[in-house]
Amino acid sequence: MSLVFGQYSTTDEVLDGIDLSGKRILVTGVSAGLGVETARVLVAHGADVVGAARDLDKARRATRQVVPGAQGGSLELVELDLASFASVRACADALNTDGRPFDIIICNAGVMACPLGKTADGFETQFGTNHLGHFLLVNRIAGLLKDGGRLVTLSSAGHRFSDVDLDDPNFDHTAYEPFIAYGRSKTANILFAVEFDRRHRDRGVRATAVHPGGIQTELARHMSEADMAALVENVQKVNEAAGRPPFAFKSIPQGAATSVWAAIVADAEAVGGHYCEDCHVAEVTTDGDAFSISGGVRPYAFDPIKAEALWLASEEMVGERF
Repeated sequence: MSLVFGQYSTTDEVLDGIDLSGKRILVTGVSAGLGVETARVLVAHGADVVGAARDLDKARRATRQVVPGAQGGSLELVELDLASFASVRACADALNTDGRPFDIIICNAGVMACPLGKTADGFETQFGTNHLGHFLLVNRIAGLLKDGGRLVTLSSAGHRFSDVDLDDPNFDHTAYEPFIAYGRSKTANILFAVEFDRRHRDRGVRATAVHPGGIQTELARHMSEADMAALVENVQKVNEAAGRPPFAFKSIPQGAATSVWAAIVADAEAVGGHYCEDCHVAEVTTDGDAFSISGGVRPYAFDPIKAEALWLASEEMVGERF
């Protein structure tokens, strides 16, 4: 009988008893937080992990805790700056030249609530990094993803802050708000998973988006203590009004649990084309405030017409067809 995991399950609990020897897995963002924990638990269970990071020196220091388990396992680091198409293409080219296939790709890296800025290619930082960088990378190496493999994109309950805006993705005509930009990028992560799943499911490849939960990591480095306190206060007010328990941050192993659950443990048919939170498939709902940390996914993040439109617009933005 399958075990049921939930909000406070950890990565070690989710993968208890699972042997990943022989599995090759790509994880982006392995220089801190959830990426390091994801790599740690996968390698500990025997997987050969390729960890991508912008700053390799930082990643080497952060991943000293990543060691093989009884089943073996290994970690290889590759350079990847998702805010630079040149870097993304160089990384993808190196992986394609190497030629070894992947069983799973976990798009973990990202930025949140940063000041208005642009990527090396002129796109708003959060949309360009969180969505376009991963869109280009994954599509360039899609041929390495084995039949029956999985793609996991890390989204967020923050997708509730905003739908994508394909008419003004760079805030050229809209006042910039850090969390609106974050919401757009996180909605894009879901729509990308929906469309990638549609395009690749015929060969057994399934894609899913996940919300890890509220965790204190470097993701919030652009927020002051006062900003974070105000955000938590808003969340608490929403929970109190809805009769839900008070919000509490997850630990990093709890936060990374949904990623590894969706990638390895969950039934592929159940999670393919869906959005998961707390180690289960979330319901599509219009209920709840933008400050609800969990509790479902917005319908606009699952609009198949919008998912295809985002894909086509993203191809135009990166200058490649897939």
